[in-house]
Amino acid sequence: MPPERLQRWIDGFADRHGPFESTGDDHVVRLAAADGALAECHAPFPPLPQGAPRVATLVTHARAERLVGVVLVRLGGYAAGVFHGSRLIASKVDSRYVQGRTAAGGWSQQRFARRRQNQAGQTYQAAADTALRVLSPHLDGMAAVVFGGDRKAVDLMRAERRLAPLFALEAEPFLTVPDPRLVVLQETPAQFRAVRIHVTDPP
Repeated sequence: MPPERLQRWIDGFADRHGPFESTGDDHVVRLAAADGALAECHAPFPPLPQGAPRVATLVTHARAERLVGVVLVRLGGYAAGVFHGSRLIASKVDSRYVQGRTAAGGWSQQRFARRRQNQAGQTYQAAADTALRVLSPHLDGMAAVVFGGDRKAVDLMRAERRLAPLFALEAEPFLTVPDPRLVVLQETPAQFRAVRIHVTDPP
């Protein structure tokens, strides 16, 4: 659920199911309606502040325009960007050729495998360089860094000591995206700013 539509959705939940009571913790706000319906609203970038009315706190928290870094890596390319709210303020996107798999056997297969591995390693190295160059100038004010693309590729990058300051700010969700292109990067706020809502209908 986009943060800008959250309050309207909550109002609609009350219209459909009747008055509700709100409970929860620093990650989730639960709305228990009069007819037995339950909505679990998972906040982006927890923890939620405590003490204020839970629904108002969730809405305000979700709508906050944080500075968020995004790093997307797949075998054939990578993208790094910095967002203020949903607005992309810095970015770099690039693609790399990686040899496809071969059906040949013997020495040919081994040669292709080595070449493919070397090309993949060059891609991950370039992705790390780009992520540092794009995100580092904004790191002091950054609320989180969200990673996405291919999990194996991102996990391989964790061994890069230079990236430790970025991974120290790592936050969910992991972004499932196709090959990183500019348009793909620009659409990521729809995932990392969203409030995930699970509704259980009345018995």
